[in-house]
Amino acid sequence: MGSSNLFLSFSLSKLILLLALLTPTISAANSNHFTEYIGASFNGVAFTDVPINPNVDFHFILAFAIDYTGGSSPAPTNGQFNIFWDSNNLSPSAVAAIKQSNPNVKVAVSLGGATVSGQPVNFSPTSVDSWVSNAVSSLTSIIQQYNLDGIDVDYENFQSDPSTFTQCIGQLITTLKQNGVISFASIAPFDNSDVQTHYQALWASFGSVIDYVNFQFYAYGPSTTVDQYLSHYNDQTANYNGGTILASFTTDNSPNSLSADTGLSACESLHAEGSLPGIFIWSADDSKSEGFTYETQAQALLTS
Repeated sequence: MGSSNLFLSFSLSKLILLLALLTPTISAANSNHFTEYIGASFNGVAFTDVPINPNVDFHFILAFAIDYTGGSSPAPTNGQFNIFWDSNNLSPSAVAAIKQSNPNVKVAVSLGGATVSGQPVNFSPTSVDSWVSNAVSSLTSIIQQYNLDGIDVDYENFQSDPSTFTQCIGQLITTLKQNGVISFASIAPFDNSDVQTHYQALWASFGSVIDYVNFQFYAYGPSTTVDQYLSHYNDQTANYNGGTILASFTTDNSPNSLSADTGLSACESLHAEGSLPGIFIWSADDSKSEGFTYETQAQALLTS
């Protein structure tokens, strides 16, 4: 009888362990995290223009740093990043000032983006090792010059396979974290087959070093309903299993994007379910002319 009970106890322990390993990690829960992209449109928007609720965990993300040359005919530089945001208004001194006056603020830089000078920004490394070496060096310089806290990855066009993208970006994030250069990293995919293939491969191998998934839900289009948004949110929670998936909307009034009202309503529904781990808005540049109404509402929701 004693040996039988011991065997049963051992078997149950193994079963419990197996179930724990097989059960997906559910990270979605309400939090006070808010992110705002800023600086891509060169319309003079400043950090100080944006309302900052002192009770939120607030991230600004500068858009963008790109491994391309400047000028009218930009060309890829294999990981040698240059500044393409409005650095006159969003300068190192401006970063220092906003962080000093708002202890809840961190500032990151987004890499890539969709276009530069009207041309697609392609992820096109010469090799993994050379790209990572150049990227670590050039980004470390920019991050330290601006006293930044993190990076965001927003490549949307690819001239490399998912494996190369995975190793380049994964090694970059890992090295910057190990070197103490950044404290967090995010990725910004959207529902396009090529984009998803690249970012899901990255997530599968390096998800443990990615702190936020800034999924571009507004790219689903203007006819998207709140219920459809919530369905899409569940889909992406499964695609990036265990990740902190931020809900999102845009204030650019694009006819190709779902409305900010729909996005905010979806956020309210997720919050009511206890499943809103954060919100990001694209972008402060677009919100400037409308008085940052949605930023104020979104942050109030996160702290309610």
